[in-house]
Formats: sequence, C-alpha cells, structure tokens
Amino acid sequence: MPKWIKIILKIVGALVAVVIIAFVGISMYITFNKEKVLKLITAELNKNLNGTLTIGKLDPAFFKGFPGVSVSLRNVVIKDKQWAVHHHTLLDAKDFDVSVNASALLHGNVEISKIEISDASIDLFTDSTGYSNTSVFKSKPKEKNAVKDTGSSSTQIKRFGLNNVNFTVDDRKAFKLFKFEVKDVDGRMQWPGTGWHADISLSTMVKSFSFNTKQGSFLKDKLLDGDFDITYNQAAKLITVAPKGLKIGDEGFVIGGKFNLAKPEVEFVLNIVNDKILWTSASHLLAPNITKSLNMFNIDNPIAVTCDIVGTFGGGGDPSIFVTAKVKDNVVTIPGGKIENCSFNGVFSNNYVKGKGFNDDNSVIKLYHFNGTYKEVPFTIDTAFIDNLNTPVATGVFKSHFDIAKLNHAIGDNDLRFTKGYADLKLTYKADLVNFKISKPMLAGTINVKNADVSYVPRNLNFKNTNFSIKFAGNDLLLNNIRLQTGSSIVFMEGRVNNFLNLYYTAPEKIVLNWQVHSPQLHLAEFLGFLNARRADVPVKSAAGRKANINSALSIAFEKGKAEIHLRVDKVYYKNFLATDATADLLMADNSIRVNNVSVKHAGGSLKLNGNFVQNGTVNDFTVNTKVDNVNTSGFFAAFNNFGMKEFTSKNLSGFLSAQAHLTGKINGAGNIVPGTLQGLTTVNLKQGALLNFSPITSVGKFAFPFRDLKNIRFANLDMKFNIDGDKIDISPMQINSSVLNMDVAGVYSLSKGTNIAMDIPLRNPKGDTAIVDVTERNKKRMKGIVLHILAADGDDGKIKIKWNKNHDKDKKDDKNTSEKGFE
Repeated sequence: MPKWIKIILKIVGALVAVVIIAFVGISMYITFNKEKVLKLITAELNKNLNGTLTIGKLDPAFFKGFPGVSVSLRNVVIKDKQWAVHHHTLLDAKDFDVSVNASALLHGNVEISKIEISDASIDLFTDSTGYSNTSVFKSKPKEKNAVKDTGSSSTQIKRFGLNNVNFTVDDRKAFKLFKFEVKDVDGRMQWPGTGWHADISLSTMVKSFSFNTKQGSFLKDKLLDGDFDITYNQAAKLITVAPKGLKIGDEGFVIGGKFNLAKPEVEFVLNIVNDKILWTSASHLLAPNITKSLNMFNIDNPIAVTCDIVGTFGGGGDPSIFVTAKVKDNVVTIPGGKIENCSFNGVFSNNYVKGKGFNDDNSVIKLYHFNGTYKEVPFTIDTAFIDNLNTPVATGVFKSHFDIAKLNHAIGDNDLRFTKGYADLKLTYKADLVNFKISKPMLAGTINVKNADVSYVPRNLNFKNTNFSIKFAGNDLLLNNIRLQTGSSIVFMEGRVNNFLNLYYTAPEKIVLNWQVHSPQLHLAEFLGFLNARRADVPVKSAAGRKANINSALSIAFEKGKAEIHLRVDKVYYKNFLATDATADLLMADNSIRVNNVSVKHAGGSLKLNGNFVQNGTVNDFTVNTKVDNVNTSGFFAAFNNFGMKEFTSKNLSGFLSAQAHLTGKINGAGNIVPGTLQGLTTVNLKQGALLNFSPITSVGKFAFPFRDLKNIRFANLDMKFNIDGDKIDISPMQINSSVLNMDVAGVYSLSKGTNIAMDIPLRNPKGDTAIVDVTERNKKRMKGIVLHILAADGDDGKIKIKWNKNHDKDKKDDKNTSEKGFE
C-alpha cells in the first residue's frame, strides 16, 4: 500500500475518533445534565409565551440528529392562560423531538435545526368574543426596569415534521372550522434575506374545511397527498404557494395560492385546476349547500374546470368562489330530462351581485354558447343564467329550428302526433327549475310551425299542411295565423288563453281557450272525432323499459280545459246537407260540447239551433232546440235523409217549411242518430205545399177519386204537430185542405213496426170551397157527404197497406181526447 494512502487513512481515522469522542462527550453531558438542558430548552421555547409550557421528560438521541444533538421531549403541553375557561389545549404532543446545534449548546445557547412532532394534537381556538388561545405567543408587556436579555436571537428552524398529528383551527367568532388528521408532513426550510422558503411533502385527511360552519365543509373526508413549494416575503408579508400537483381523494389537481399576512384578517387566494373531472366528483368536494344545488344537475363525461377561492381566515362568512368549466359533446342531466350532444362554457360564482355577500342566494351559474338536443330537438342558447341556488331560477334566450316530428319525443305523442313539417322558435324564458309549480315560468317570444301534418290522437283527427304561430305575451298565450286542413276542410283560426302560464302548472283544467274560427268550407264528417270519447292513454315503454314521456299537464289542458269557439263558415257540408253563411258559438268543456247561436242559410231559408252534446263512451247524448224558417221542403228533407222515414221522402213533398223542435237523443261516432233514442216535440208549418206521389193517397185515389189528380195535391197552408218517442212519431190530429180533396189525419208513423195512421177523406170535390168567404160555413161544408175512413197500417210484409178503418168512430174519440190532452 502506498505510503500516502496510509497517511490519509490515519488522518481520517483520527478525525472520526475525535468526532465520536466529541459526540460521546456531548451525549454524556446531556445525560448527566438533563435538568440543566431541559431548563435551557424550556427557557428557549417559553420565550414570548403568554401561558404555560410543560415538558414531561427529556431524553438525548445521539445518532438521530447527527452531527447535531437531538433531544426528545415527551408529553409537551402548551396552554394559554384562559385554558380553564375554554379547555382547548394549544399543543399536546406525546413526542416532540428537537435537534440542536452542538457547539452552541456547549456555550449555553440553543439553536434548533429541526423540530419533529408525533402523536400530537394542535388546537388553535378562537371563542365567540374573538379571544384566541394563540395569544399564548403574544409578547409580554415590557417592564420598565427589566434586565435586557442577552440571550440568543430568534431561532430559525431548518426542518420540521409532523406524524400522526390532529391539527384544528376552530374559530367560533367567524364560524370557521379547519380540522386535519395529519399522517405525515416533511418540510425543509431555507432562510434567504427576503424571508423563508419551504418545500413540504404532505399526506393528511381533511375532516373539516369549513369557511362557514353553518353551510358545512369543503373536501369532507378527503385525503390530501402531494408536495408544496411555499415562499414567504418578509417585506410584503405574503406567502406564495407555487402551483403543483396535489391529489384530493382520487382526483388529481394543480393547486396554487397566496396568503396575505399584512392584515389582522389573513386574506387568501386559492387557484385550483383539473382538466378532467366528473361533475359528481367535483360537486362532492364542495360544501353541502353547494353540492345539494349542483346535484340537481349532472354531466356524464369528465370536464375541464378551474376554481378560484378568495376569502379571509379572520373574518366571518363564506369565501368568494369562482368556477369555470368547459363542456364538449357531453350529456347533461337537468330537472326534467337530459340534454345530449351538449357543449358550452360555464361559470359559477357565489357573488353574482356585488355587495350582497357570498351565499347561495347570491350565486349564479352562467352558460355561454350553449347548444344541445333535448329529446332529439336541437336548440341553442347564447347565454343562460341560473341564479339563486336556494331556489334556482334559469333565464336565457332559447332558439331552435327542427323537424317538428322530433317534438313527439319531447311532449309525448298520446295527444299530438306530428309526422311532417318544421318549427322555428325563439323564446326568452325565466323559470324556477325546482318549484316551477309555485313560481311560474315566464316566457316571451314566438313558436312558428310550417307545413306540418299533425294528428290529435284522442279524437282521431288528422290535419294536413298545418301552419300556426304561438306567441307568449306575459302570462297569456296567443295563437295566430293558424291554418288547418283535414280532407277537404280548411280552417283559419286565431286563439288566446289568458293567464295561461299560471293555470298550466296549477289548474290546467281551468284553462279557457278563446277561438275565432273562419272556414271557406267545412265538412262536418271530417270532425266527427269530437263526437267520440277521448281515447284512454296507453303508456308506451321504450326499449329501456321506461314509460314514454307523457306531459300530463298538456294532456289535462287538452281534455279538461275549456274552449270557446266563435265560428264563421262560408259553406258547411254534412252528407247531403249544405248550408251557407254559418255562424255559431261553441263551448267545449271536458266531455261536452255546448252549441249556442247557430245560424245557417239552407234550402232558401234559415236554421237556428242551440244544443248540448255529452260524450258517454261510443254513444253521445244530445239535446237541441231548433227553429227552421221558410226552407224549401224538398231540399230540407233530402238534406236530413228524410229524417229516417222510408215511405215519405223529399220526393213526396214540396213547399216552404217552418218548424220548431225540442229534441233529445243519442248520436254515435259516425254522426248517425241511434235508432229508438230520439224524443221530443216538433211543430211544423207548410206553406204553398204540395203532396206529390204519396202512395197511401194515390192508392185510395185509384178507386175513390179516379178523375182527380192525387199525384199533385196542393194546399196553401198546413199546420202539423209531431210527438217523437223513439221510433214512433205521433201525428196529432190535423186538417189538410187542398185543391183536390180534404182530409183529417191522425195516428202513429213508425220507423220500424207499428204504423197506424187514420185518414178521413170526404168524397166531395173541395175545388169550389175557396169561394166560400165565411170560414165557419166553409169548415162545416168540408166534411159533408160521403166520407171514406181509411187506415194506413203495417202489412204482413212490413210495407204500409191501405184498408178501411172499421173503428173510425172509436179512433176519432180517442184522437180527440189525445188532442185535448196534447194542447193542455
């Protein structure tokens, strides 16, 4: 071995021996001078304390602080002078290890290079009056004749560590509570001339991070794990936390911040960034009051968020919270449904109106460039606001242009079903997202529908090439420029619903829709769906097993709401019936239709009608009062299909008819009167009438009046009265005075079986009776001479047969009694 190596080894060995001897000596010094060392350490740590510091035990740790000397303190307790009142111990450490400078210790001074605390509790408490147990660190008042302390200067800690330490900041005055279960903290500090710099590794469980204990904790039960790069500037009294990665629970964040110590109430700013976090994960990091509000919504896929928290540790109330989020092609859940293909830039702030505090009432969510699809309906919102998270209210301008068939998915197709056309809408809205039935939405704007094919499913009504415009004006709903076409009918409508928005959510059955309707031509057969009972809603399940969307309020509004219809129609068609210049007032309510002030021109005259229709399943009850004035009799009978009579038709009668009728009955969904249900009384006046080719009369004429024209019996005036009872029409006794013959007629005409009409026909020719001026004399003469008593009754083959009325005297007496009773 070279000599120089031997010399170096000897020198190194000598130095190591010297160091070992020196440290053994120092350890022996501490061991044999525990009380003196403990007194020195206690005196150092008690500097500027305004309370008590107790140390249970001191032990040297020779190698732990090498090359310095470490002292392990056991059961270190620091209490302020008010501890007996509040019982919050500032420090209670089972192990408190202090590493000191060895050479300084030999000179009677303590320079601490490292502090490590284990199995401890640190409780920084402030009561409701503002008193804090940290006042233990306040300087004591200086005494006038106090001896100047010539001891060491303030200690600079080079390293520190915490293991299994419960750290609490409990401020009862400001309602703040910060509580941490520190698993491990390892910090290294440098002391440049401007202040200090610390590199800290942290692993701690957050038990409470409450800026306002009334609202709950942020980061509740979340594990914080990461490194911090912290700098303190002495001149500015500013602590700066450089942005670095920190794991909070299962989420990774970049967190930075600043703490301004220049003021008694420490001001802070925290900047938090996460480029990929789920909405639910983010909301659960916030205070319960904010989490509750945000959980009304959800975003399926991760989003990029930033959060700035600004507040004070000394003042009361919540901090300012400002959150930004970027959402791209995501699925957003809102109260009432999901928005797909959703993109927007979002902002949350709990300081919407400056000066009104940082709270839920003053919170706002702002959504910019919002677009998506709701139940396949695409839409955009330039800017939307959701403010006051206690009772969140959304405002914005909603725009959309879409194929209207997609609306079926949004409102359900149990009431309205669209198959063609498109819609444009622009609505300004303000809506309570939770309590919309209490705080009614406000809408303003228009919805325009063009060239739509739509079916009203409950009534099986189909409309083609439909156009309409819906306008929301305050609480009212206006329906303008409506064009409906079904078959050959074309209808133009203008409508209005007053107080629509209030009633829609609270009492849709009280909605009254006022319609002004005009039609150039209306085929009533195409609207017979209104005579049918509403189809029962059958829930349709989607592929996922969920019920199809049914807007119950809309359905109730359609079926239970009332509609007042003021109708004006140029031409009305129904089977053989044609009327012109029709006007009517209709009230549709629940399952009834009240018809008032109906007036039409028909067959050269006019008809007026009032009535009511009540829907009872497949058959509807009706009551009508009608007045017919001077209509062409033949055309009138033909239009109403001869009122169900087969033997007496429009071909058998001419003249001008006036009538009044009160009728009740039942009508089916096809618009036909149910046989046997018609009841009522009808009075008829026929002027300039003629009985044409009526077989019961012509049959008699063949042998009784062979030289008279019984195929064309004319009379100037005829009054008739009919009592209708099911399929029986009771003909009150009436006199027929014509140019060919006179007759008295009474009996029953049956639409099925049971016809029994008695006719008394004098053989004398009444042709000259018109010359008799005296009415009494003319009436006496009309039945002079031979009178034929004929009976028109059902034959065995179901056809009406003419025969002699053998019981004419008895029948006449019965008819007289019936007539007298009928006119009581």
